[in-house]
Amino acid sequence: MSLSNAASPNISASGHDLSPLGEEELQARIAQLNDEERRVILHQGTESPFCGGLLANKASGVYRCRLCELPLFRSSAKFESGTGWPSFYQTFDPAHVRTVRDVSHGMIRDEIRCARCDGHLGHVFDDGPLPTGQRYCLNSVSLTFVEGE
Repeated sequence: MSLSNAASPNISASGHDLSPLGEEELQARIAQLNDEERRVILHQGTESPFCGGLLANKASGVYRCRLCELPLFRSSAKFESGTGWPSFYQTFDPAHVRTVRDVSHGMIRDEIRCARCDGHLGHVFDDGPLPTGQRYCLNSVSLTFVEGE
């Protein structure tokens, strides 16, 4: 499946096409999601803490958006936050993740979404380690992992 849009390419600094997926391709990818992935990615859900499949992953590679495969985080930026969700202090490319104000659950938080497909990823907080001080707290079901990238 091609992810590019020849009419108006929107290329990130790291060389990835950020153009939105076409409706047909997006629907085909959504059809491949299971119920939990749909609940989290499409409806801003949260998986239960300490049970995500990528929480304990220590392999070297790249974490990509489960829906559109855009690279989001490198394993070298992953750290153990103790929160129960995979946590990262830095994005693969700042243009690959966007933030949206989230006022659900009686809190004000910054939700993070994939910049290409708008899939819900998790939230970002200002209590992470140096050098960024950020903690990108992700749902494992929002991600795929490609070892060695």
